[in-house]
Amino acid sequence: MSDRIAKLRAQFSGLNINAFLVTFQPHLRYLSGFSGSSGVGLVTEKACFLITDGRYASQVRSEVHGWRVVITSTSAFEELQRRNRLRSGMRVGFDGNTVVLSQFQQLKRLFPKVKFLPKADCIEKIAVIKDQTEIALIREAVNITDTVFNEMLSVLRPGITELDVAAEISYRQRKHGAEADAFETIVASGERSSLPHGRATTKVIQKGDIVTLDFGCVYKGYHSDMTRTVMIGKPNGEAKKIYSVVREAQQRAIDATHSGMKAKDLDAVARKHIREHGYDKYYRHSLGHGIGLQIHESPRISVLSPAILATGNVITIEPGIYIPKLGGVRIEDDVVITNGSCEVLTKSPKHLIVL
Repeated sequence: MSDRIAKLRAQFSGLNINAFLVTFQPHLRYLSGFSGSSGVGLVTEKACFLITDGRYASQVRSEVHGWRVVITSTSAFEELQRRNRLRSGMRVGFDGNTVVLSQFQQLKRLFPKVKFLPKADCIEKIAVIKDQTEIALIREAVNITDTVFNEMLSVLRPGITELDVAAEISYRQRKHGAEADAFETIVASGERSSLPHGRATTKVIQKGDIVTLDFGCVYKGYHSDMTRTVMIGKPNGEAKKIYSVVREAQQRAIDATHSGMKAKDLDAVARKHIREHGYDKYYRHSLGHGIGLQIHESPRISVLSPAILATGNVITIEPGIYIPKLGGVRIEDDVVITNGSCEVLTKSPKHLIVL
């Protein structure tokens, strides 16, 4: 944690600030280790302060070391005022992507002689490179998701609803050690599988359906994210074809992944293969995104991304084809970028599974 604080402080001079206010909980957890849902951190040039309320009095002291912890019965900003932590003339950075207007207005009211400056991506640019401890936690989250997918192959059958499948996934992830779902589980069957983010419904899965399962879990704060598409009964020729195209596009992207490459160039690898097979108008999202303490983090893997991939990035690679009235196919793995290539963390099979 101290190394992360040092990297944040190293930016102060270039940003022309002498403190940074941390209000976004994933950022506070990244910098301090505090996993509670309510807290504010202040990093100055010489000290770190963490303010939370009495619900977390025991938890914060067991999780946080090297910070001056304050338990308050008022708001965190009011506590900063009471303790005179933000003094006249200070220049305080904050995350312009996450502070809401009401928070900013309260800060301006409580500290009229302090200059508050939005500084986006100060913490993200540190957190985008995962250390070995973080990678190990993501790996365990991925292992849980892999285990659950394998179990779901005996659950998926004609007659079960999408909602039942989603509920089973959530239950089984927790049974295997997850603390939460990473996001609302996607279960989309039949023609609904052409919806890239089709929420589970009361629709009954039928013989002949394409079924897309997109799910992940949270393990000690870190996320996994996996998509697999299976067929219930013998698929038609078009379904088999788009499955083959997506699988090959994904594999080509994995094989091309390495540190130092442009994220948009990686996106282009998969997109080119799908376009060459005539399905480019049915591929309607970017190739992937970073994962960590959040389910969607930097770097974004898209045609618009300015990111350069680096050793320690953990990203998803998830091309897809979605054809209305037929269905869709997406295959997604979590990978960690190494010096020369990448390691695929997700181990679930990717050959066409017919149940």
